[in-house]
Amino acid sequence: MVDHYETLGVSREATSDEIKKAYRRLARQLHPDVNPGADASEKFKSVTHAYDVLSDAKSRQQYDLGPQPSFGGQNFGGFGDIFETFFGGGAGGGRSGPRSRRERGQDALIRVEVDLEEIIFGTARDLEVDTAILCESCQGSCAAPGTHAVTCDICRGTGHIQRAVRSLLGNVMTSSPCGTCRGYGTIIPNPCPTCQGQGRVRARRKIPVDIPAGVDTGLRLQMPSQGEVGPAGGPNGDLYLEIKVRHHEVFSRNGDDLLATLELQMTDAILGTTTTLGALDGAVELDIKPGTQNAEIITIKDRGITRLRGAGRGDLKIGIQVTTPTKLSHKEQEVIKQFARSRKTHPPTLTQFQQGLFQKLRDRFLNL
Repeated sequence: MVDHYETLGVSREATSDEIKKAYRRLARQLHPDVNPGADASEKFKSVTHAYDVLSDAKSRQQYDLGPQPSFGGQNFGGFGDIFETFFGGGAGGGRSGPRSRRERGQDALIRVEVDLEEIIFGTARDLEVDTAILCESCQGSCAAPGTHAVTCDICRGTGHIQRAVRSLLGNVMTSSPCGTCRGYGTIIPNPCPTCQGQGRVRARRKIPVDIPAGVDTGLRLQMPSQGEVGPAGGPNGDLYLEIKVRHHEVFSRNGDDLLATLELQMTDAILGTTTTLGALDGAVELDIKPGTQNAEIITIKDRGITRLRGAGRGDLKIGIQVTTPTKLSHKEQEVIKQFARSRKTHPPTLTQFQQGLFQKLRDRFLNL
């Protein structure tokens, strides 16, 4: 352990003026402007640090006090520790020494938008995020390259300062975090200039992400250890992806099923037809049977969304909307009239109330 009195060349009984004179004398000899040598520079830092400790009455008293002896080998840290010592209890146990500079990094949340067609089979993305990464200059040590942390002179590396106080049980020792090293037990004389002594820097990082099939809006995916790095190069936190599925103009989703509406001409509904439709995952052959009614549902198996937690896919459900022409030529009108005369029909009559097309489609889509 470095002796600050010896560094300044004074005795332990030296007055404040004697300490100040000794520092000024050595500072003139070792200042980098006067003595540019590397050894002189290190000595100048040591002399300055010794003066900072001994010139302040409180820090000098703590330095002179040093690590305090405990009673019978047992450390007492205030009334909480007293009761713990005599009566047991306490979830955290006794003090285990200085706290570590290394801490776990915070978790991060990113919102990711995906298209409906991407979630049928899943997709891969490269996300760019602004986060904290390990400082390459100091590799998380927080000290400038070529230097290192040194033991705190005040707490002697314990991270705590003990003081004797009077209590109902007599004189006991109380312990509090060292104000000089903030409880770390070490100080960093030369912080890394790249990260300002944090051991990490902010940077933009590219993260490959696999988004599984079947995800839906609001779902969160956890990526362990992909969050920001902790202080002093501590372990990474986790990264969470919150999914939002973009609205599609044609297809909508109900669970693992895809829903769509097909506008069908009246003649095709009457006579039937075959058509090819463009689904999200390729072409679909659709056979319209003669006499197809408005709001009927045609189900195409296994053409929906792959199930998130399970095997297979949902279905593609197509609701039929029969459209009636509003403008007919004279010839077309005659054909329709001839068709009407050829059929035995009854006049329009009242019957049970029927829901509107979209309500009927909804109920049939959802099996209500």
